[in-house]
Amino acid sequence: MTDTDRYVEGLAAALAEAREHLLDASRVSGRPPAEIVVAGKYVPAREADLLTRAGVAVIGENRLQDLQAKRDVLGDAITFDFIGHLQRRKVRDVLGIVRLIHSVDSRELVEEISRRSEGTVRVLVEVNLANEPTKHGITASDLPSFMDDVSRWPNVLVGGLMTMPPMSASPEANRVHFAGLRELGETLAQQWQGRHDVADLSMGTSQDYVVAAEEGATLVRLGRGLFQRAKG
Repeated sequence: MTDTDRYVEGLAAALAEAREHLLDASRVSGRPPAEIVVAGKYVPAREADLLTRAGVAVIGENRLQDLQAKRDVLGDAITFDFIGHLQRRKVRDVLGIVRLIHSVDSRELVEEISRRSEGTVRVLVEVNLANEPTKHGITASDLPSFMDDVSRWPNVLVGGLMTMPPMSASPEANRVHFAGLRELGETLAQQWQGRHDVADLSMGTSQDYVVAAEEGATLVRLGRGLFQRAKG
């Protein structure tokens, strides 16, 4: 067995283990198991085929150039999401090649998405729950007004919320943030029924994804920890 084969086997095993954890978490949350979005920034485009060999179904990219490079290699063999901060000047290139944008964080970005889209675009609104000045996102207090403004653009559909909680050594420390995002999503889903579905919650990374799933995450973004586990 080559080193490449061992790596693919290790990554497949790490994914299977994560899916088992998510299945256990779904029993706690009473919801279907969360879907894994693998952070593509840890894998160069020349090795992108290893992800499909290991059974990765969705790749989340932070940068347009990485998204395009892996798209050139993999084509339609895998689904792409955009999970990083999206600059307005790059919207046109991102639309049409991703399933979902996780990181809508300004009114200007929504307007640009609407202007560039050729149909309905489903997006997630990034929420800065802890009001951290170094992070992007809409504050919880501004979210109702933001939703009003977003709704002026009929071809932009808010399909849910995303958050990146403060860095913490303990996954449990982030439970309050994950629960808070879930509660925000539930409130918005009721308020905007028939206009926005607000069904997805993108929250949780390699260190805290189980807690996030227990609190209702439908999408978890796994990266460094997953690949470290794959390498043994």
